[in-house]
Amino acid sequence: MNRKLSALILMVLLASLPSFAQHAASEPVLDVSAMDKTIDPCVDFYTYSCGGWMKKNPIPPDQASWSTYGKLEDENRAQLRTILEESAKTDTHRDAALQKIGDYYASCMDEPAIEKLGAKGLQTELARIAALKSKQEFADYVATTQYPPSLYGGGMLFTFRSTQDFKDSTQVIAEIDQGGLGLPDRDYYLKDDVKSQELRKAYVAHVAKMFELLGDKPADASTEASTVMRIEIALAKGQMTRVERRDPPKLYHKMSAEELENLVPVFGWNVYFTKTGAGSLNSLNVVTPEYFRTLNDEISKESLADWKTYLRWHATHEAANDLSSAFVNENFSFYGKTLRGRQELPPRWKRCTNDVDGDLGEALGQAYVARYFSPEAKHDALKMVKEIEASMQAEIQTLPWMQEATKQQALVKLHAIANKIGYPDKWRDYSSLQIVRGDHIGNSERASWFEFHRWLAKIGKPVDRNEWDMTPPTINAYYDSQKNDINFPAGILQPPLFSPLSDAAPNYGDTGATMGHELTHAFDDEGSQFDAQGNLRNWWTDADRKEFEQRAQCVVDQYSGYTIIDDIKITGKLTNGEDLADLGGTLLAYLAWKQDTEGQKLEPIDGLVPEQRFFIAYAQSWCTNERDENKRLRATVDPHSPDKYRANGVVSNMPEFRTAFHCQPGQPMVRQNSCKVW
Repeated sequence: MNRKLSALILMVLLASLPSFAQHAASEPVLDVSAMDKTIDPCVDFYTYSCGGWMKKNPIPPDQASWSTYGKLEDENRAQLRTILEESAKTDTHRDAALQKIGDYYASCMDEPAIEKLGAKGLQTELARIAALKSKQEFADYVATTQYPPSLYGGGMLFTFRSTQDFKDSTQVIAEIDQGGLGLPDRDYYLKDDVKSQELRKAYVAHVAKMFELLGDKPADASTEASTVMRIEIALAKGQMTRVERRDPPKLYHKMSAEELENLVPVFGWNVYFTKTGAGSLNSLNVVTPEYFRTLNDEISKESLADWKTYLRWHATHEAANDLSSAFVNENFSFYGKTLRGRQELPPRWKRCTNDVDGDLGEALGQAYVARYFSPEAKHDALKMVKEIEASMQAEIQTLPWMQEATKQQALVKLHAIANKIGYPDKWRDYSSLQIVRGDHIGNSERASWFEFHRWLAKIGKPVDRNEWDMTPPTINAYYDSQKNDINFPAGILQPPLFSPLSDAAPNYGDTGATMGHELTHAFDDEGSQFDAQGNLRNWWTDADRKEFEQRAQCVVDQYSGYTIIDDIKITGKLTNGEDLADLGGTLLAYLAWKQDTEGQKLEPIDGLVPEQRFFIAYAQSWCTNERDENKRLRATVDPHSPDKYRANGVVSNMPEFRTAFHCQPGQPMVRQNSCKVW
């Protein structure tokens, strides 16, 4: 999935929307002033397309990067702010959903009350940790902490959630996975280059400062921070790399509860599952068995006192942004400034808006959709997606390297893809979530537990294929390989990403390429391992699979040669799925555009022929300025290539681009051995 790529989808919707026309027309899809025509497009197409934009759009101090989609996110956040401020007024009649989001937002915005409370909201949690008498009590504590086990990484010790069964996509099973780290990835603990060593020192200093804010003496805080780092390094050594996690079969290890107990005998799993509300589990997926062996060893090896230090740190870390400004500022100093290069903390209204979207996203989404998203937009988005799917069908049917048996299976999968546009058919019910005006930290804790229990309640039940994993206001889109569906939230389906007054070429180059990108994920290195029903199953002939992997390796080799910053190269195996989706999606959009405009006489505009306008619009979808710190972070954790290479890497493989700009063999934007999969 791709945050920015996905945003391109937006443009689709607006093609024929009267309600959006004025706004959309004010910002053209292809902006000639954003170009730098002093650059040869056959040498550096990205800078040719975006050089002017980058000069005119410095990064705001509260941002780690700034792009056309970053601007859209800011505008969208302002729309949400309007809804929230209206909902927060106590003198207006509100329905239950509006009352919850209004009370949550008002509580979050009440800085004087939060400042007065300081760290008191954390004291009960810290007292519980201090009272632990043995490591046998860990299971009870972790299961009932104020901060529930993380669903997606980080958190205390591990992650616990529900998921679709890889081998039976109709059913939901329990799943545990690696976690327990405070830095963004295992590699931050294990790489030995100078920059990694500096970041580890900065992290230890940050942890120590947080302990000092709790009242610990500086010398004690320094010792405690070193303890946290030692434990987290040990846990990191047992974790799978992000590249390893791109191979789905490596993530499926179904075990009985008894087998899990034998794997990690020092942790009371029966107590844990009972206290979390998961109940008695017959089986579950243990994603990373090696990590749990490591966890077992570390719980056994480290003293109770040192584990208490680790738990104190993670409780404080999880609560930091809900506490007083001293904690918020110190948290931002490391995670915002040091890791990402941001210069200023975002204003409180932005942070509170993000919190409401994260914790009550579908309640906020209801109000957002009612105000900003029309039925016509939903209709038009679906229409364009269908055009892209028709292009994919034509490509599959004519692929020279794929045998007929595999083609038929690919078409079955393509035709089974569900397209979900805008928002869920049924809104989430938040009636059991208690939101108390004036209790900011309590609201945050209760919302986290609400979401955690919502996920656990799915275990043992049939999959709800109508459910969404993104909130309606989100500026993003995604493909779900197990549900075999593409999801385009309403947030991404708004101006100015698509202009009804633009010619077709830029609209397809921008929005169409995004739609093609998400569709191609069904057939990338990961998605291609799942069948039409979302089961992990090999539907390929051996010869075709080998041919696919060779073609995918071409893309891996290409992107692995690109430098991100300093001497850091792209990890081509990490970005392969997104790179394949970029390449395939852009071709699909080009083919759909050609089909849509067949028989029309297309004239140059602004001195640019339609084919050139298609590719420039595609490149301008990636116009971005980014801080060096954020580049280094993304190099480790982001499966997307840097924006420059999402443009140049794609067009250098496409003969259609070479023809459009009259590029010659030997020029940088003409790869001698071009890559093509779909």
